[in-house]
Amino acid sequence: MTSLERLFALEQFGIKLGLDNMRAILAAMGHPERAWRSVHIAGTNGKGSVVAMVERGLRASGLTTGRYTSPHLDVIEERVALNGEAVDRQTFAAATAAVFDAVDQATRAGSLTVVPTFFEVSTAVAFEIFRQAKVDVAVVEVGLGGRFDATNVLKPEVTAITSIAFDHERHLGTTLSQIAFEKAGIAKPDTPLVIGRLPGEAARRIATVAATTSAPLIDAHATITDRIYPPLKLALPGRHQLENAAVAVAILETWSARVSFVSTEAIVTGLTDCHWPARLEWLRLADGTELLIDAAHNPAGATALAAYLQDTSTPPLPIVLAVMEDKDLAGMVKPLLPVASAFVATTVRHSRAHTAESLATALRLLAPNVAVRAEVDPVAAVSDALSGSKRAVVAGSIYLIGPLRATLLATGATSF
Repeated sequence: MTSLERLFALEQFGIKLGLDNMRAILAAMGHPERAWRSVHIAGTNGKGSVVAMVERGLRASGLTTGRYTSPHLDVIEERVALNGEAVDRQTFAAATAAVFDAVDQATRAGSLTVVPTFFEVSTAVAFEIFRQAKVDVAVVEVGLGGRFDATNVLKPEVTAITSIAFDHERHLGTTLSQIAFEKAGIAKPDTPLVIGRLPGEAARRIATVAATTSAPLIDAHATITDRIYPPLKLALPGRHQLENAAVAVAILETWSARVSFVSTEAIVTGLTDCHWPARLEWLRLADGTELLIDAAHNPAGATALAAYLQDTSTPPLPIVLAVMEDKDLAGMVKPLLPVASAFVATTVRHSRAHTAESLATALRLLAPNVAVRAEVDPVAAVSDALSGSKRAVVAGSIYLIGPLRATLLATGATSF
């Protein structure tokens, strides 16, 4: 079994929150996470976009950067980027082999007593790649929550929480206060914690955690900057990116004041020249039809998608949708109703996924005045949606968006 086959075999063990495994693995590796500085970013939505903006800004200031995000869209190497470019398969595989050597060593020594998870190992792989590449800084996205996420072994220079909304309630809690508490677990003593615009209940809980932790709290929307920024157009579309950009600016200005100077020009570059695929991304297919793809997998994401369509005066379009069974489907459908001319329910190969028929049945109850069709194959679902329209939307689980996007690009689609 190759190292990558061994890594993917760990997916069967699912999610296990906690830091003991990571600490044991990283200790056996000689602590690669201590070889570079970091920015650590949590949040229900927007954290990937903020990671993209911050990494680009730091790179524009002359730093060698790493970027770690999850999940990947199509291939696992996409999770780890050096200077904005995903690493190649050989680099990822070699680092994976090194991590499994450390796992085996820690198991023999007794410091690792249970099988690590897929996310724990892939996180350690990223950290090792950053060490080998001698990056100056890595911008690291939290996988799930914060307090017990495998990435929370870092001692970052800046931390951030982009947003708080309902998602992953089974792991994080059923109130905004509980979810905020879990995400605020990334707070570290004397390390600035930047926050985006948060619901009052969540903001109060995070403020309490920050005070208890002695983490200086920086409200991205209340902080007055002495910098003057020119008029600019954000690289990432959607009004919600204004919120994310404010968080990114606060992170970069905090880094500049605390670690190394980042010019205003570099910050502007971070906002205007970053790339984050499959988030409000238009594809033009080989036949000239156009598809908006967006990994809107929870109510907040669906709300942002609907707002974008309304802001751009886009008439109602057919929406291809695939959703996990543990998601708030009603909360996702409600904002999409005004922008949907039809729903095409599809599915993905995942144990938690709605089948196309079960999703279609639920959609007919939630959207009785909108046509609903079911199509098991995602590519066929796209063809169905475009059969009577020159434009359509694909949204929902990243397990749908990633592979479908790769398939469409491979068959002649282009991003525009």
